[in-house]
Amino acid sequence: PVPSVLPQQAELGKPRERSCSLPGINFNYGLYIRGLDGGVPEAIGHWNVFKQQPTCPHELTRNYIAMNRGAVKAGLVTARENLHYRQLNDIRISDQDDRRLKKEPPSLPPNMTFGIRARPSTPFFDLLQHRYQQLWVQEQKATQKAIKLEKKQKVILGKLYETRSSQLRKYKPPVGLDALWHMPHFQKAGASEGFCPSTGASQSNGQRAQVVSPDPAGARKGPLSLSNTPHP
Repeated sequence: PVPSVLPQQAELGKPRERSCSLPGINFNYGLYIRGLDGGVPEAIGHWNVFKQQPTCPHELTRNYIAMNRGAVKAGLVTARENLHYRQLNDIRISDQDDRRLKKEPPSLPPNMTFGIRARPSTPFFDLLQHRYQQLWVQEQKATQKAIKLEKKQKVILGKLYETRSSQLRKYKPPVGLDALWHMPHFQKAGASEGFCPSTGASQSNGQRAQVVSPDPAGARKGPLSLSNTPHP
């Protein structure tokens, strides 16, 4: 007979359950990783120390100073000859000499602390009490007092009298003011003729020039007194 599929009915007085049932107490959630080292009990019960791998022997540094000295003594000059000499005579520096040439690290005290020192705390009480202002005022007063004391102890000299050597040191010989030099052409004109130093002409010469060339003011017109006569 075919079983009839009926919808699941909820219990009387309870809502319908829509969740799955949880696994048992011994169920572990998540992925299981199989440990190959024995896990925590193996780490607690044993102390496996990492074995250091054997290192290759340290290669000594070549002593180029000794090889160059030997090449010079042998009479080798060119680079190719030096290369062959170094291949045949490979001189190395011993461990003791190499250790002497290398700088050893500086010895530091065991209680040394590395890093930056912490900034000192801010003196709030001194700031609130204006302590720094008081110290500055005291320093200024002490400085002024020292200056006044130095002025009192300073010897005040009397009046200094002039001696012959000091007067000769300050003496300046008088300089004679000679007459200014004039050209001989200008010196011929007398004062009666009305000599004009700017143009170099006398009054009589000016009058004769006006008679020969009359004033052209009548031919000039306009605010700028420009001539309207045609130019040739």
